[in-house]
Amino acid sequence: MYFIFVKVIAPVCIKLIIFSELITFFFLFTLKIFVTILKKIDTDCLPVQQLIKSCAGCTQFQTVVATDYESEVKELRRKQTATPQMAPQYAPSLRSRLAPLLLIVQTGFIIIAALCFETKETNKLDRKPFLHFYPEFQDVNVMVILGFGFLCTFPLRYGFSGSGFNLLVAVIATQWALILNGIDSWYSTKIIRIDLKSIIKAELCAVSALISIGSVLGKTNPVQLTLIALLEVTGFVLNEWLLQTLLKVRPPNSIMLLHVFGALFGLMLTWILYRDGSKQGFEKEKFDKKSGLFSMLGVVFLWMFWPSFNSVLVVDDRTRLEAVCSTYLALAISAVTAAALAVLSSPRGKLNLIQMQSCILAGGAAVGVSVSVVQQPWEAMALGFTAAILSTLGYRYLKSHLLIAFECHDTCAALSTHGLPGLLGWLAQLVLQIKYCDDHTVAVRFAVFHICTLFTTVSLSLSMGTLTAFLLKWKFWRPPQNKKCFDDQAFWEFPNLVVRK
Repeated sequence: MYFIFVKVIAPVCIKLIIFSELITFFFLFTLKIFVTILKKIDTDCLPVQQLIKSCAGCTQFQTVVATDYESEVKELRRKQTATPQMAPQYAPSLRSRLAPLLLIVQTGFIIIAALCFETKETNKLDRKPFLHFYPEFQDVNVMVILGFGFLCTFPLRYGFSGSGFNLLVAVIATQWALILNGIDSWYSTKIIRIDLKSIIKAELCAVSALISIGSVLGKTNPVQLTLIALLEVTGFVLNEWLLQTLLKVRPPNSIMLLHVFGALFGLMLTWILYRDGSKQGFEKEKFDKKSGLFSMLGVVFLWMFWPSFNSVLVVDDRTRLEAVCSTYLALAISAVTAAALAVLSSPRGKLNLIQMQSCILAGGAAVGVSVSVVQQPWEAMALGFTAAILSTLGYRYLKSHLLIAFECHDTCAALSTHGLPGLLGWLAQLVLQIKYCDDHTVAVRFAVFHICTLFTTVSLSLSMGTLTAFLLKWKFWRPPQNKKCFDDQAFWEFPNLVVRK
């Protein structure tokens, strides 16, 4: 009992206490700053509201020109109802929300880094020297920043936000994951060591947040995306730690469950944050040649560097070679299968660009979850073929069914692109591991632990997604109006559109 308490129960309690204290501190301190600023700044006043406030105490104005004021209000309402396709003139300002939140979070990261971070020097005993590890680091970096960034630019008027907010979420989530991943090291040595491998692990944790924001793409503001990054990375690191500590799952296998975790987390977000009118479709949720080309460029980046993404944490050289080859074959088969199924499922027999983007990458996600047991080329090819079929069916039928039956508007079809292939990879890992196991008792034990791994991941992702969604539902964060969804003008400056007096 003493051994179990020291090795299992005590570390779990300490880590949960640290997590809760950090989150509570940042949230309460941020809320206090927000309330203080709101007392001094009011940036949401419309011209009519400013007229009311300036004339509220003027009795002469109220008695003399009340009729003129009422006619102006009626005229304004008539214009708004006469042009329903136009977005509101003023979007909610984020000056009192976004800037304090980012500055407080970044200041906290700097303080923690000053007290705890230490750069680890690479020595000759390292199994992966710096010169061999840096190219893989660059590959993962390109995937996270360029791949996912360009992938989110397919909405016609959401290019700035798709790429810019992706970078914002990626860097915040990576910094937070560096801190959380180093808690074990800090607990024993009071130091969080930083090297290329730790940064890569942090970026992989950040990918789970990037997958989730794809589900709510275009319907949230950067304040909400920042909170999603912080809370989801916290949940994902906690899930990874539970799998490695309690179920003895190897680090590559536990981290690669990011596809399942991110997809289910995003599904809960889009379900609870559902907007009225999503079934009819948002006015600006469409793409043209230019936005579709940039989005396809992101798919190309992801497709090219996905073999490095799946093999970067593998230590053994032979296993790493198998991971690279298996990922490439699965991606190749997925691309061919996605093109064929896109033509078959189209009423006009033509290729659908957005559908193909979702299905081309399915093989990489499936092999990533089962990379430790896929040894034969035909296994990877079959896995890529099946993943592309599941992803196509999910995009074509499951996405619309979720919207109509359960009111889940999954913008980027994260469930079809990452969730279903991830579950397929989990099932393939279970089947192949039992196939290669000679001992019946060991096979049964592995099956039980493997099922518990999925149950833990699904439970924690759904619960954390639910809590995060209810927090984001608070009107204090000023979400964009329906007419401002998928619109860069709500958050970015466009000098050519400024009205000069």
